[in-house]
Amino acid sequence: MAIIIRLDRIMADRKISLNELAKSVDMTNVNLSNLKTGKMKGIRFETLNAICSALKCQPGDIFEYIEDNDSIVE
Repeated sequence: MAIIIRLDRIMADRKISLNELAKSVDMTNVNLSNLKTGKMKGIRFETLNAICSALKCQPGDIFEYIEDNDSIVE
């Protein structure tokens, strides 16, 4: 996967637990955990907005693009 999810790093920086964040963004612990571990294939902008608001961060703080050889289109 070329998109790396850094949600755990941002949560650690903000000293917020998975349970606290899930409650503040009205999301289940399981779904938030799936997002955090990269098991989720997509995210709604509404959810991303709530997460960024709760963590006071930008979407780019949570997601990082790393180019890999498999994703290069010639």
